[in-house]
Amino acid sequence: MASTVEQAQGRVLVTVLAIQGDLDYSNYQEVIERVQELFAAGHRHLLIDLSEVPFIASSGLVALHSAILVMDGKSAPDTDAGWQAFHDLGSGPSGVQTNVKLVGLRPRVEQMLQRTALLRYFETFEDRAAAIDSF
Repeated sequence: MASTVEQAQGRVLVTVLAIQGDLDYSNYQEVIERVQELFAAGHRHLLIDLSEVPFIASSGLVALHSAILVMDGKSAPDTDAGWQAFHDLGSGPSGVQTNVKLVGLRPRVEQMLQRTALLRYFETFEDRAAAIDSF
């Protein structure tokens, strides 16, 4: 997995985190750490581009859930706690939140997010420009 970060100006400044490759146990902590770094640097509007992610594992779901928490000023789940981090997925916001959005979901990734009900927390877009303008 590789990732890039860029800034895009819409109505507000949006940080775009583009992930390339599978999002799984081998790299999900990198995503969490990157989001923590972005938040610590003052970024508050995050668009996660998954258009080049063909597969997402359960650990990848933990990374996306952690992005919600971190961008809301909360701590990410303790990934050393094992399954507890996965069980914490159910304790997300009470609906779609507005500071982290997703763009470019491939069918397999979208199915995984739907099956686990994590998709209910994200506003999703097919077009990056539309996603940036939505903030």
